[in-house]
Amino acid sequence: MPRHESKAIPPFEKGGVGYRRVGASSGISLALALFERPLNPPHSPFLKGGGHVAIRWWAAPFLVAAIALFHGTAAHAAPDPEKLYDTHCLSCHAPNRLGGMGPTLLPESLARLKKPEAAKAIAEGLPATQMPPFRDILQPDEIKALSEWIYTPNTIPPKWDADDIKASRIVNAENIDLPARPVFKADPSNITLVVEHGDHHISVLDGDVMEPIHRFQTRYALHGGPKFTQDGRFIYWASRDGWITKYDLWNLKVVAEVRAGINTRNVAVSSDGNYVMVANYLPHTLVALSGKDLSLVKVIPVASRDGKTSRVSAVYDARPRNSFIAALKDIPEVWEIPYDGRPVYKGLVHDYQLKEAIPEKGPLPVRQIVLDDILDDFFFDQKYDYILGASRDKPKGQVIHLGAGRKVADLDLEGMPHLGSGITWDWTDKEGVVHPVMASPNLKDGKISVIDMKTWKTVKVIPTQGPGFFLRSHEATPYAWADVFFGKNKDVMHVIDKRTLEVVADLKPEPGKTATHVEFDRYGKYALVSLWEMEGALIVYDAKTFKEIKRLPMKRPVGKYNVWNKTRLSAGTSH
Repeated sequence: MPRHESKAIPPFEKGGVGYRRVGASSGISLALALFERPLNPPHSPFLKGGGHVAIRWWAAPFLVAAIALFHGTAAHAAPDPEKLYDTHCLSCHAPNRLGGMGPTLLPESLARLKKPEAAKAIAEGLPATQMPPFRDILQPDEIKALSEWIYTPNTIPPKWDADDIKASRIVNAENIDLPARPVFKADPSNITLVVEHGDHHISVLDGDVMEPIHRFQTRYALHGGPKFTQDGRFIYWASRDGWITKYDLWNLKVVAEVRAGINTRNVAVSSDGNYVMVANYLPHTLVALSGKDLSLVKVIPVASRDGKTSRVSAVYDARPRNSFIAALKDIPEVWEIPYDGRPVYKGLVHDYQLKEAIPEKGPLPVRQIVLDDILDDFFFDQKYDYILGASRDKPKGQVIHLGAGRKVADLDLEGMPHLGSGITWDWTDKEGVVHPVMASPNLKDGKISVIDMKTWKTVKVIPTQGPGFFLRSHEATPYAWADVFFGKNKDVMHVIDKRTLEVVADLKPEPGKTATHVEFDRYGKYALVSLWEMEGALIVYDAKTFKEIKRLPMKRPVGKYNVWNKTRLSAGTSH
């Protein structure tokens, strides 16, 4: 930001003292000039040494007033963050903070970055993303003002439409049709991806020996987890600022990228690999892309039947139903979007063969399921017949039958259940009766709720040492692993016996540091824990003995995604 510069204003005009309104710096110049000009006669009793004295009593008030004016002006002349942005940030982050070479700088996109961390990034730079430091260019108050301003809503409603999406697409033509065989020797079905949020990279691990075979840079702040084609070859992921990437895991190459939104939640891939569906917070859209090259197929505006628009919390592939399921953030609806060509009719239809209703035109029609409450989080049963959903401000969850399109039961879920991290298994009670159950961590309370998926009743509430974020297991292990992500016990990892529904071990990988997000290898032999610190690690445990085997240094690792577990819809992980 340009510093304030005042032109020198001569304090005296010919014939006496000239009067002008002056700024703070000019006022000081005036006072200092008055000190220097020997107006008093040499014989004045107030002067010593023939008029060459450092202080002239009559000018002192001018200096005091000028200094006060200067300090008052400096204190009230707050930095202008918009001008600072235009000068120093616009070239990388684009007009209106929508993101360009650098990420989007809007509140929705910065949800996981605290303001002090943003100020630190501005001051010190981000070498991993080639962002330079600004501490030698901007003053501390300017850095503070800028870091706070980027968390304010944009005054101009941002736009990102079909033309913007098409113009943003980048295709690496040489990577479109590479050989259909891995370039590495590791078992491609036991590859695990590790997302490192600290410096925006993904590490590719050989799941048999738990060693990295490749590491590459991604877009800023991936969110929602990578999604795989059924053969495990291609992966798609989203960044918070809307960039969608298609990656060829067998050839370790980026195939294509496109920006589908301004603030994006996640992506889903159709079971046939033909479509990639993108869930956006901003704008209020779902965006369908070609699975082949990420070309635009369709932009679906998200609004209720009465026209109220909504953010999209998440979108999922319901493989057994050949459809996408979208959760809406601002209206009480769930959308089902078939991708197998079957029609969707609006309103009541007695007999489709009578052609008494006209189906929605075009590919990917929308079936709107109207609910009683908004669902902030939800979970599917293994057959994708039911949705278990929860609202942040409601004491109970609800069960939605997707076929019937209505609520069929209530769930006793207090606090803030994180159903999206739920898992399922078969539990045998004391009478030998087998119950399919679902367990969910809680973002507010220190507990895990276990629910019978036949009766929809709570079987047990397992107390934990604090609110948790992730719960994971595997078909080959009798244990589930749960983190304590929030609070003073963030360094604890619980191990729960799925047979007794009791905590049998409390692990502390690194006292005082956050341990989170377990994932298993293909065979359930290893449990992988993230030490969620900038100088963190991936910690490999023996899933039977709970003994640490090794640590792989990583930059704030968070999610791990095993190809086999994800493509086979393992009951011990999310999909």
